[in-house]
Amino acid sequence: MNSGTFDFNLFLKESKETLVNPKSYFSSMKGSGGFTEPLIKGLIYGITTGIIYLIFYFLKIQTLGLGYMGNAVGFGEFFRIVISSVIGLFIGAVILLIISSICKGNTDFELNTRVSASLMVVMPIYALLSIFMGIYIYLGFVISLILFIYMLWLLYNGLCEGLKCKKESARIVCYVLIALVVIFSLLELRNIAKIDRFNRDTKRFFRESKK
Repeated sequence: MNSGTFDFNLFLKESKETLVNPKSYFSSMKGSGGFTEPLIKGLIYGITTGIIYLIFYFLKIQTLGLGYMGNAVGFGEFFRIVISSVIGLFIGAVILLIISSICKGNTDFELNTRVSASLMVVMPIYALLSIFMGIYIYLGFVISLILFIYMLWLLYNGLCEGLKCKKESARIVCYVLIALVVIFSLLELRNIAKIDRFNRDTKRFFRESKK
């Protein structure tokens, strides 16, 4: 991407590299050039995520997920996701900067913002996979948990290769985050079980009322 321009083909290539070869991508990613590129990148991921949920909404496909990207409904939620993607980009950069500082890595805010933008590649993937929550709620839960853990793997590569953090420290941080994700996911599973029982009871009620 040249200064003042945005190369969409390069964006697609970088997105693919982030997902399939994060170590190589983060080790060679550009660390300067302004905040326009990561901002546009984050916006594209946010808009794509919102569009996916809108399509599910208009097709009346149930999507129920973990975190703020779940339960997307209508245009209001679409704009909320887009706005949240911009805010989340910079909040993520601040969090990365703090982690990088703890792990003796690069504390340049622009570089941290670029890593944050790259990690947002999981947003549209999460939106696509959220359809499994509508098919079978527990399957969707497992897929969501796996995706969160994979996102932490991307984070680990972003810390070590992009921000040049000490690998031992970055590994400890990621282990702690994995533990937190598992704990909160188990708590969320209890809520999911309640929702599943409610859905089954509702379907049973309508079946019996038709007899």
